[in-house]
Amino acid sequence: MRDKADIGMIGLAVMGENLSLNMEDKGFTVAVYNRTVPGVEEGVVERFVNGRGRGKNFIGSVAMKDFVQSLSRPRKIMMMVKAGKPVDDVIEQILPLLEKGDIVIDGGNSQFTDTIRRTKYLESKGILFIGTGVSGGEEGALNGPSIMPGGSPAAWPEVKPIFQAIAAKVDDGTPCCDWVGENGAGHFVKMVHNGIEYGDMQLICEAYQMMKELLGMSDDEMSEVFRKWDAGDLNCYLIEITGNILAFKDTDGQPLVETILDTAGQKGTGKWASVVSLDLGIPLTLIGEAVYARCLSAMKDERVEASQVLRGPAAQFKRKKQEFLNDLEKALYASKIVSYTQGFVLFHEAAKEFKWNLNYGGIALLWRGGCIIRSAFLGKIKEAFDADPHLSNLLLAPFFKRRIERSQKAWRRVISAAALNGVWAPAFSTALSYYDGFRNARLPANLLQAQRDYFGAHQYERNDRPRGEFFHTNWTGHGGDTASSSYTV
Repeated sequence: MRDKADIGMIGLAVMGENLSLNMEDKGFTVAVYNRTVPGVEEGVVERFVNGRGRGKNFIGSVAMKDFVQSLSRPRKIMMMVKAGKPVDDVIEQILPLLEKGDIVIDGGNSQFTDTIRRTKYLESKGILFIGTGVSGGEEGALNGPSIMPGGSPAAWPEVKPIFQAIAAKVDDGTPCCDWVGENGAGHFVKMVHNGIEYGDMQLICEAYQMMKELLGMSDDEMSEVFRKWDAGDLNCYLIEITGNILAFKDTDGQPLVETILDTAGQKGTGKWASVVSLDLGIPLTLIGEAVYARCLSAMKDERVEASQVLRGPAAQFKRKKQEFLNDLEKALYASKIVSYTQGFVLFHEAAKEFKWNLNYGGIALLWRGGCIIRSAFLGKIKEAFDADPHLSNLLLAPFFKRRIERSQKAWRRVISAAALNGVWAPAFSTALSYYDGFRNARLPANLLQAQRDYFGAHQYERNDRPRGEFFHTNWTGHGGDTASSSYTV
């Protein structure tokens, strides 16, 4: 074992522990430390070093000072602690022990605005900071996650050999890790990744609901469908595990999934993405619906009460099962295209707002392996941006345009069937609504602007005059000609 560690890890919960093991397995000596809560988390470091870490290149410390001193310069310290105040608390604890040029890494799901603030603060102290998105869960952390680092550019050459060594690899050996951009760019990309994850999961759940309610399929039958889809265009980790989940039996031999209460939790990243999209004026509708779907699911008691008094249409679904399943597969693919389209449009706007130079094809590559949304589909996104680095919307890329055209009739049949039979499908529906809105050269916002001008003198532009000229009309003859100032939030 070396006298000094190559990198330090603060936080030995599931992600920190498995990332540490991954680093050590790739030939690095790792210093480990865990914040101790008396009577709750005592002995964590000792248990790890003498348990899963026994006989390996770990340096365990129970005092922060010893931990910092065990690291080679420039010190590289990765935190895997709960987002928010705990991150700031750890930073303040280690800051007096660091020297100029040392590197602090936040690998948790921090809000990107916090990362912007922390980068500026630590750089003012001579310390480099990296906000790093890590995706892949427990298995990914141990065997190869997707890693999305951003922050102080000078820190990247120091951590690159470690991060790219432990990251997942695509078929040609390219690591699913590269520098994303300055300050909060890494955590922003992870936030959008998680938002897309929300959307993918919601779409899959709605497909399951339609199979169950419209087709009356058993869990075993649905499992086979998802496994078939995973072998085709919809190949991805979430489709794969859905097939496995539906086949899994409880101790009584019945499908375990059907005993799980239908109330979903969330940790905030999907909500953050939705809020940022509103701030930037980008319609992130599918991810927003996925967030609201979880909120609605949490209203379990109210829904049970409502189910006793509110009625929908009687089921009259008579289509052939395989016919509908073929349509459903195409509708799911088309809806996925919209979800990723919205996410990448948000990247475009954020890059302008925060002055980031984002590599959109590179981001798709980061997600090709290791992460929760890994899929063959992402390769097509990379190809689209390789062909046109300035592509403004994925729906305009030839491949995705063709796939939407091939799927459109099936997509509409599926959503119509859900609506006519009272099956809840908000993500499928909003995906099609976005597509119809985006492809429409004329939307009814002209009437909306007239309404705003009528009651608030908010002004409007005319389609027979140059853009940027604003007008106000005295609609009633009593309001006068004074207009409100024109601005867009």
